[in-house]
Amino acid sequence: MSDEPPIKKPSPVEIAKTNSNYLHGTIEQELLDGNDLFTKANVQLLKHHGTYQQDDREARTAREGGGKSVKQYSFMVRSRIPGGRLSSAQLLSELDLCDECGNGTLRITSRQGLQLHGVVKRNLYQVIRRINEVQLSTLAACGDVERNLMCCPAPHHNDPVHEEMYGLSLELLRHIAPRTRAYHEIWLRDPDTGQDHLVGGGPNGSPDPFGLNNGNGHADHGKSDGHSNGAASEWSVAHGYVPRQASANGDLPDPVEPLYGPTYLPRKFKTGIGLAGDNCIDIYANDLGLMAICENYRIVGYNVLVGGGMGVVPSAAKTFPAVAKRMAYVRPDQVIEVAKSVIRVQRDFGDRTDRKTARLKYLIHRWGLDQFKAKVEEYYGEKLPDPHPDDVHGFDDHLGWHEQGDDRWFYGLNVENGRIHDIAEFQLKTALREICTKHQPGIRLTAHQSILFTDIAPSDRGGFEEILRRHRVKLSEEISTVRRWSMACVAWPTCGLAITEAERALPTFIDHLEVELAKLGLAKDVFTLRMTGCPNGCARPYNCDVGLVGKALDKYTVFVGGRLLGDRLNFIYKDLVPTSDVVPTLVPLFAYFKQARQAGETFGDFCFRQGAAELLSWTERYAGQAAGA
Repeated sequence: MSDEPPIKKPSPVEIAKTNSNYLHGTIEQELLDGNDLFTKANVQLLKHHGTYQQDDREARTAREGGGKSVKQYSFMVRSRIPGGRLSSAQLLSELDLCDECGNGTLRITSRQGLQLHGVVKRNLYQVIRRINEVQLSTLAACGDVERNLMCCPAPHHNDPVHEEMYGLSLELLRHIAPRTRAYHEIWLRDPDTGQDHLVGGGPNGSPDPFGLNNGNGHADHGKSDGHSNGAASEWSVAHGYVPRQASANGDLPDPVEPLYGPTYLPRKFKTGIGLAGDNCIDIYANDLGLMAICENYRIVGYNVLVGGGMGVVPSAAKTFPAVAKRMAYVRPDQVIEVAKSVIRVQRDFGDRTDRKTARLKYLIHRWGLDQFKAKVEEYYGEKLPDPHPDDVHGFDDHLGWHEQGDDRWFYGLNVENGRIHDIAEFQLKTALREICTKHQPGIRLTAHQSILFTDIAPSDRGGFEEILRRHRVKLSEEISTVRRWSMACVAWPTCGLAITEAERALPTFIDHLEVELAKLGLAKDVFTLRMTGCPNGCARPYNCDVGLVGKALDKYTVFVGGRLLGDRLNFIYKDLVPTSDVVPTLVPLFAYFKQARQAGETFGDFCFRQGAAELLSWTERYAGQAAGA
């Protein structure tokens, strides 16, 4: 099969990127036009700058004299935070922004970032500028580029592997971040004076576009979870302060974007760096996974996994979720160039005519893994050995108290669905403000939308817990196992793709499921439960034990048979299940599991072993017996 892509008309988004002058478009002009929204082309370009234009469907107002409603536009602004590491001061700044310019809430993403919601257009410039002033960034948090690089966030100081992985994430970011000056010129210049908003960090005080400095540039215990690692040169390159030249190793001969070129990638691209013994970042769900192979607490190489991705379009049978495939094993000194070669192959051969099939998984499906690997080897310049036999075999969510290995502690706090807010039942946002102000811990965000507070002195543990209890925030040890291992996407009302509820519905689902699991004696069994408001898969519902995916208004597809390790897809158990029937649909499965599980078998493995037909047959008998009783 030829590796040349079919010649078709490029998609409208590709045309918008082509005509954008490296993501400039007319964003700068439209920021000042007095309207509350952007034109379609600029909406697509804005994603690369880290923001989505959204419509709050519950806030629409009736149009005077007619039956139609008026859309209420606002923006979601996402900060790109490599490995989820930031300082207390940076988190406090984001909390300030959510109160001053957003809807009063902050949200932890499933890729270790932060999202502000409800930002109106007139505040967009201020928000992005202020995020950069605390040396975080929104650049490439969204869009057709490498997204936020994920990495295990646990601060195990007696295990150098974690710092090696994090160091790789920063080094890889320096190689694959966009180089266009558009971000700097639009968001970091004063529109009235033309002067740069330059704050400490890089040469001439240039800001850190990727959050590589994190506050004061070093890690004082209890003060900041930052680092330097030579980040200043990267800030300069990314914002155009130093000349750039195309490299001799296959990058495009493009003076602005040597890796991406003027049209960037065909679709979003996600990378995760993880461990076989702790797959806390869900490495198999990424376009590119780098799984560290370790010996004697040192990384000796990486297994390269390719082609993971969760998105599905229900109306297009050609779309599907996929877990990544094991492609090759590389030495640490090879990993950067091999990763770039994977990106280059996707850049050159990914589908730019149909965004539904533009992700890397579809290119690998079209070619097959062998042909894809051969092309990566061609771009890299040499053959690559087969993967190391090590594979994922553990998953630690890092919640609760843990020793760091340096006479200090970290605490993992469950944040249900990542939403940081104050409500009648608890005041999480206020508690976080007090913790960050009084104790100033390092902050690390997890891929399950929770927070690790690091560098806590033993003598401060009691005071730390007292703050949470005083604000009625449950400790991680006080929540149920099923709630601890659950996750949902935002869905209604702001996500334009959402068909059903997810984040707002899942807590109630779990309230009911907790009762049923307790009756069955399964309250302590660990299984992943993820819910999305549409099939696009933002909460990774296709490789977990139980996936609930919005399919039609107030109806969900119920998936089972994946597993905690995330290396296997689940399958459809029942389709179009009404909201009120979701928990009653799951209960018979758990009853069967309780009765027929093998020793040590997890719920996902049990469902996979039985298969959909047997599960349906048994639950029909179960329903009949219940009706007869």
